[in-house]
Amino acid sequence: MIGQVLAAVIGTVAFSVLYSVPREYYPYCGFIGGGGWLVYCLLIPHASAPEATFIAAILVVLLSRICAVWERCPVTIFLISGIFPLVPGGGVYWTAYYIVTAQMDLAAKTGFMALKVAVAVVLGIVIVFQIPQSAFKMKRR
Repeated sequence: MIGQVLAAVIGTVAFSVLYSVPREYYPYCGFIGGGGWLVYCLLIPHASAPEATFIAAILVVLLSRICAVWERCPVTIFLISGIFPLVPGGGVYWTAYYIVTAQMDLAAKTGFMALKVAVAVVLGIVIVFQIPQSAFKMKRR
């Protein structure tokens, strides 16, 4: 699991570079992406993939909003790269693969799971953004 979390941190920072995030925010982005993936890994033995993704997405968005207030910058700097490890890219790939190879039962199964995971990510984002901005205000020393 440590290797997976480390890979999530590196992948998140790599996407931060790709999206031209300022260098001083790389550690925050890596921490947020790695933290989300750690929560996902800890929950996946006890919950379904959409449930684990939903809770991990909530953490990613909460940390993104906290870091945005802390650093006085837009939340999208942290959110876009931080949510990257939770996106169901593998599920979409396997769905397309099964469609091309005419395995429609597997395509439907993996496609529906990828859709549920994607909806879980969106719901996690929407729910946390319903919290008023004033709840994230904190004094920086």
